[in-house]
Amino acid sequence: MIAVEPIRDYAKIIEIKRRLSKGKPVLYLLFTMGLNTALRVGDLLTVRERDVLESDGKVRDYLELREAKTGKQKRVRLNAEVCDALIRYTKGRKPRDSFLFENPTNKKAYSRVQVWRWLNQWCREVGIKDHIGAHTLRKTWGYFARTQKSVPIELIQAKLGHASPSVTKRYIGITGDEINEVEQAVEL
Repeated sequence: MIAVEPIRDYAKIIEIKRRLSKGKPVLYLLFTMGLNTALRVGDLLTVRERDVLESDGKVRDYLELREAKTGKQKRVRLNAEVCDALIRYTKGRKPRDSFLFENPTNKKAYSRVQVWRWLNQWCREVGIKDHIGAHTLRKTWGYFARTQKSVPIELIQAKLGHASPSVTKRYIGITGDEINEVEQAVEL
């Protein structure tokens, strides 16, 4: 099995979001929410409108769900990017009893395969040639938390629900080359 990669170029993320913002709001929301919540795609696809919207149509501060893989209850803050994308998609309507990412044809949640296809298409359109998969959005969150926000690996590990820092390091793409660069750069 080939490991999927995070999106490492922030400009490419912005370009994908710009392109998606001109199309279907649900796809913009999917990309934005996937990046900002670091949820597994399978968990993201189970979210219902009532999970993110109050009865009056206002966006909730948190999403609460049970992770399919671990069975653990999880509480995820919906940051400003996600809230803006939710507002754009729902336009303040009262929550429907439907999946947030629902296929209008069959009224079921979109599949992981469909999300994989979209992600690959979006990434190829902006010139990303890395191996892209369903975990790319989750890995991208971890990668940027480490490289841009200097979040300690232990906090990233806790957010992603990994058992050890070594799993998290592999997951977010800390490579031997990066370690060599740090060794070269730090001279005391």
